[in-house]
Amino acid sequence: MEFFDVIHKRRSIRRYTDKKVPSEVIEKALEAALLAPNSSNAQVWDFYWVQSEDKKKKLVQACLDQSAARTASDLLVVVASPTKWKRSWPHLIEFVKKVQAPKPVIMYYEKLFPYFYRWGFFNSFGLIKKVVTFCIGIFRPITRGPAFKSEIQMVAVKSAALASENFVLAIAAQGYNTCMMEGFDEWRVKKILNLKCSDCVVMVIGIGEEAERGTWGPRFRLPKENFIHRV
Repeated sequence: MEFFDVIHKRRSIRRYTDKKVPSEVIEKALEAALLAPNSSNAQVWDFYWVQSEDKKKKLVQACLDQSAARTASDLLVVVASPTKWKRSWPHLIEFVKKVQAPKPVIMYYEKLFPYFYRWGFFNSFGLIKKVVTFCIGIFRPITRGPAFKSEIQMVAVKSAALASENFVLAIAAQGYNTCMMEGFDEWRVKKILNLKCSDCVVMVIGIGEEAERGTWGPRFRLPKENFIHRV
């Protein structure tokens, strides 16, 4: 399927048929998700493909029993895990050294990478970073974040959202449908998946084959002039 056809095909489908989505379709889409651009290549995302019937039932309830979850063949929970930079860090250092990356790149991963992703107890390290960047920023342009826990979580969420877009487009390219849901009880979702307090549930994605009246109507967007600014 041609790329722009995929863009137009992707819709948020609210109701699915009973057809089971082949596992290889989801596997291929997950591989596409992992190729998404992400901050510092930290890969601080996790994807929970819910296959346990008990967990799926509980997840549907946590998604407020909406039809996009209830009728889905499969459910995928996308999680931004800002502390998981520690999982990637040694592998990133090993990689940049192996490919003989430029010295500034190696120095970034050895020294600056952990500096950016730490926030400290009660944001104590984040406060230090804020003071340092404010002082340096008086004299020259400087990256002013992330510093506090909320800012680092936001960086992780943006990366996970990019991966989610890759996933749903890959599903659409294979002839199936998705719905990216933000209507859920995050506390209950975290409990079902045994997640940490610092983890952010970015979205739950319902996957399936569109049923009759799977959408409420045609796609609606405001005119592009409302959003595109040429400055």
